[in-house]
Amino acid sequence: MQPLNYRHLYYFWVAAKEGGIARAAERLGMAVQTVSTQVRELERELGYALFRSAGRGVELTEAGTTAARFAEQIFQLGEALPAAVQDAATAQGLRLAVGISDALPKLAVRHLLQPATQTPDLRLLCHEGDFDDLLADLALHRLDVVLADRPAPPNPNLRVFSHRVGRASVAWYAPAAVASAVQRPFPACLADLPLLLPTADSALRGRLDDWLARHGIRPQIVGEFEDSALLATFGESGFGAFPAPEMSSEELTGARGLTLIGRSPDVVEHFYAISAQRKVEHPAVRKLLDQAGDLSDAVA
Repeated sequence: MQPLNYRHLYYFWVAAKEGGIARAAERLGMAVQTVSTQVRELERELGYALFRSAGRGVELTEAGTTAARFAEQIFQLGEALPAAVQDAATAQGLRLAVGISDALPKLAVRHLLQPATQTPDLRLLCHEGDFDDLLADLALHRLDVVLADRPAPPNPNLRVFSHRVGRASVAWYAPAAVASAVQRPFPACLADLPLLLPTADSALRGRLDDWLARHGIRPQIVGEFEDSALLATFGESGFGAFPAPEMSSEELTGARGLTLIGRSPDVVEHFYAISAQRKVEHPAVRKLLDQAGDLSDAVA
């Protein structure tokens, strides 16, 4: 099979993004016939039609949709190449780019990354965001590792590998003004308090819902949050009681002045490091993977 002509692929990619050959030609400042010829050459190389007629315009075929998805990844990576090369050439020491799922407790992140930060001359870059977006960046090698509260979902188009690196049980906290309303023993008292919980797409939420149901607690949910730090911030402000990893107790009850209402040792949050390689080569990521264990009693 002959090598792919990336010029042909580029013209197709622009046409796919612009929604047609004519719009692509306008954007590129070229003749429609020139762009059309380049796209036809790509179709000839691949052996499949990438566009089909749709009314007065064109639309992608199934083969075209797949080609456009791969082209998007290829040219996004190409756009990132100059900055990455400059960054590598001018940087001092070893770069570690970490994606952090916004659902992950920040104190857990700090503890998970601690072994990696012992790498000599390390320059740490942390990017927080949506889980799926971070996985896409990992697949495009924009990130060295992603930390999350769940493994990567099965996806034949996404070659990534999940490694369990820690676990921590959950406890419940509230400001003194909220905790003073407690009249029944834990956990029954949670039914009397306004509660803040992670959103339904959090891996922890299902475990919390099951635990509350097992104890016959009908929660008064007053807020749901994707971001664990924002959840804790609202909890500190007096909006309600909330769950957090027990490893956070020292900071939450000390520096932040919250009250520990009770512990749920059978509700466990799992932490994962997701890599783009089965056999990880980055020395700092290897240190992170080597530390897997129970973080429940870790000192924050």
